[in-house]
Amino acid sequence: MGHLEHRKAAPATVDCYVVTISDTRTEETDAGGQAIIDLLTEAGHVIRGRKIVRDEPDLVQATVTEQLSSSSVDAIITTGGTGISSRDQSYEAITAFIEKRVDGFGELFRSLSYAEIGSAAMLSRAFAGTAQKKIIISLPGSEHAVRLAMTKLVLPELGHLVREASR
Repeated sequence: MGHLEHRKAAPATVDCYVVTISDTRTEETDAGGQAIIDLLTEAGHVIRGRKIVRDEPDLVQATVTEQLSSSSVDAIITTGGTGISSRDQSYEAITAFIEKRVDGFGELFRSLSYAEIGSAAMLSRAFAGTAQKKIIISLPGSEHAVRLAMTKLVLPELGHLVREASR
């Protein structure tokens, strides 16, 4: 079966949970998290919940663990904490769960980002992978970066990713 057949066999609707990782954002100021929700909803996906957590590894891991245990969530999409500053700890916290990495996601995101912002794109540690037959996607906190990743990478392949991860 080729990629076109895989896409046709993929679910059109994916149950998603959105996590914003930030020490400063609130629901009113969380433009990146809201963009994820808006774009997923517009594409026909279902938002099973949303949470804002501080960039503390134990809090991030507790949130991911809870959603990996949920039978109503197929994909966890996070925003924030993917940089290299001392406060950016979500990469380490979340990659601990990853069973299979989707290396192409980060590579493609940084390539797309490079075309827009130049060499600063290398500072992003955006990634995707599978854990317990679910998809985890971690995006930067910038609304622009979120929109770029969602429109160019996540939305076109989300159903396909979920189908493959669940097999």
